[in-house]
Amino acid sequence: MKVGLLTGGGDCAGLNSLIRAAVKRIEEYGWEAVGIRYGWRGLLDNDMVDLSYKSVSEKIGVGGTILKTSRTNPIKLKDGAETVVRNFNRAGLYALLAIGGDDTLGVASALYKMGLKVVGAPKTIDNDLSATDITFGFDSAVNEAMHALDNLKTTGESHDRVMVAEVMGREAGWIAAHAGIAAGAHIVLVPEEPFSVSDVISSVKARHNRGLLSTLIVVAEGARIKDSGKSFSKEGRIDAFEHPELGGIGQFLANEITRESGYETRAVTLGHTIRGGTPTAFDRYLATRFGLAAVDLIKEGKFGMMVAIHGTEIKSVKLEDAVSSKKFIDGTMLGVLKALSY
Repeated sequence: MKVGLLTGGGDCAGLNSLIRAAVKRIEEYGWEAVGIRYGWRGLLDNDMVDLSYKSVSEKIGVGGTILKTSRTNPIKLKDGAETVVRNFNRAGLYALLAIGGDDTLGVASALYKMGLKVVGAPKTIDNDLSATDITFGFDSAVNEAMHALDNLKTTGESHDRVMVAEVMGREAGWIAAHAGIAAGAHIVLVPEEPFSVSDVISSVKARHNRGLLSTLIVVAEGARIKDSGKSFSKEGRIDAFEHPELGGIGQFLANEITRESGYETRAVTLGHTIRGGTPTAFDRYLATRFGLAAVDLIKEGKFGMMVAIHGTEIKSVKLEDAVSSKKFIDGTMLGVLKALSY
């Protein structure tokens, strides 16, 4: 019996850890593992490769995904979903393990309703899937962001500069919040609470008046300006899931601070530097548990489900429920951010 594996959407640390564990479990059950390259595109193009535990056993600490990835959305393509199901059957696959965020798993949920035997595993650096307490990839991204922020903070202090760091976070500000707190950022701006540019500038000026001549500001790419609700996107750049490509708010804010205060301000976009890199111990561990549990769902015939972690226990939830709503920063976390700003 053959089980397919694919990774879709943005890459993140821990994908290879999960693939490794899943292939190990697949072989333990006497099945064959088939890697589908470039996410859902691989099932459209019949781009597949045989996997063995021997070939993946040393990949636990390797970043990215050995199966490659893409943001292909077969649901939006003419006959795309039907082609995926047809090629799945022609390849002799019994079941599919789809590893991804809400977009990839949303496709998986739709295909399950068309009869595809699929289970899911949650990965996203944004940590915004509501059905699981945490997604693997998040911890690694936060740690990478924290290290970068530490560096920006010291160079800002050396030059008495305001440093503005833009980090990933389209609708949820988990990365900005966690990394900002860990790095001791002075101001953290997240999509969940629109901010006033004038308030930010006033806070920076107040710090200067107290003799604190450097300020570290962390802003999520999807943060919005109060009243106007404006966010920043790169004009005309829309992905297959109809998401605009965000970016530019950090530079905008830096320009406004310089213009209104005269303080020397620098903007840095961390971007994909926090997505890549080797996974943390936590992400290797969590992804490994997810990989084993996902294949166990296939063994038990529990299709249309996604593995999740609740507390310290691995659970399973319906794919449909997993992608029905996002997880946002709540009032408690916003309160922490406000308490630590100065």
